[in-house]
This record gives sequence, C-alpha cells and structure tokens, in this order.
Amino acid sequence: MTAVRKFWPLLTGTYTYDKSISTRNRGMGTKIEAPILAYLIETTQGRILYDVGCDYRKIDDPALRARYYGHLPFPPPDMPDDHRLPARLRTLGLDPHDIDLVFLGHLHFDHAGGLHDFAHADIHVHAAERIAADEPGARGYFPDDFAADYRWRLQNGEYDLVPGVTAIESPGHTAGHMSMLIERPHGAPILLCGDAADLVENLEHEIAPGLCYRDDEDAALASIRALKSRACACGAHLWPNHDLDFFRTQDRFPQWLE
Repeated sequence: MTAVRKFWPLLTGTYTYDKSISTRNRGMGTKIEAPILAYLIETTQGRILYDVGCDYRKIDDPALRARYYGHLPFPPPDMPDDHRLPARLRTLGLDPHDIDLVFLGHLHFDHAGGLHDFAHADIHVHAAERIAADEPGARGYFPDDFAADYRWRLQNGEYDLVPGVTAIESPGHTAGHMSMLIERPHGAPILLCGDAADLVENLEHEIAPGLCYRDDEDAALASIRALKSRACACGAHLWPNHDLDFFRTQDRFPQWLE
C-alpha cells in the first residue's frame, strides 16, 4: 500500500544551453530551453522533496553571478521570484520547514543549490555522489552549495524512503546519481529519471547525457536501459528531467497529481 497522497512537479526556473549538454555528441549548435525542476511528494509519513534547484542568491548578487556563472558555457538560469521553492511552497500553504526529507538525485548546482532553505531536513544522497563531488576538477558542482553541516543521510543501493517511494541507483551522468519510483494512489506509477535522461530523446533513442562521470558513456546508457526496463515491468511513466515540452504536458500547479 503506497504512502503517497499527492505529487507536484515544480518549475523553479529555466536556462538555455547547447543541446549537446543533454544529448552526448548530438545537437551541437542547437539551443534549447530547459526547465529546472523539483518534485514534491506528500505522503502519510511526511513530505519529501526531490531536488532543490539552484541557489538564487548566486543569481541575484552580481558579484556571485559573475563568480559562479561567468565560466560556464551558458548564461545563468532565469529564476523569477514566484518560481523559487519558498514561493512555490507558499502557494501551497507551506514553507520550507514543512519539508521533512530532501532527496538529491545528485549534487550538481541546478539540483542541490537550494539546500540552504532546508537545513532542518534530513538530506538523502548517494555516498558515491558525496565523494565524487569533492574530486578535483569535478564538473557541474558548486562545492559551497553542500558544504554546510547538513543532516546528511548517505545512501547506497535501492531502498524505500516510505512505502511507495523507491530510490533507484542510476549512475553514469554522475557517480552516485539516483532516480525515484513513485507509486501514486491513483494512476500509473511515475519514474523520475533525474538527469539520467534529460529529454524524451535520451529515452527513446538511448542517448547518454552530454556529461558522463569519467566519460563513462556505457554506464550512462546502462542506466537508461535499466530505467526503461523497470518502467516496462511495473507500468510506470518515465519522466525526463530537463524537457520543457514534456514538463508542460504534466504541469498542473498548484493542482497536484494523484
């Protein structure tokens, strides 16, 4: 019996980048607009937030903006005030302290940057991800996003956060990337791919993301295939993580999916 009651995909911002960042060795020169998403799961045992978006303080402050984004191959994200997680939660009659558990699919800046708003919560992340994020030259990370004394709950392997919410290892994009299977009280399960698959195209054509940990494309492709197999076995809908067209077909905010 699933503990899930309600589920919201939350748009926290958008950014524009070369498509090859999402589709390895394909789409060079084509610019795409991508959503920066978080997912709120309300359960009978508390509220879970999958990912926390970017640190908007690094975007608002010109000096921080230049420091953190000046060297990246795309401009800083667009994060309107009403898209930021505290505002999204307020619309639902909540605030950050109403979140009991934060689950980070991985620690890249567009997924872990908002941790400062959730320092009270348990923070789940794969142990291998926590280690790899501190490796010299690791790409995609802003180390101070996760440098504070958070309530880390380092994980390994597949496990249930609560009944009906399952963490699934999907390494390749990063060392400890995790996806999530959500069994809804009504309708088919949802399998959140995270950045194992940015776009529908990654899933349909089995294309690795542009950035792979230690350039191990085979590991990334193995995770895509494993997620597809898992979804097929349980009848789940696969949700890519940075596909704006796909997100628009699912967005009901502030209404939820059951």
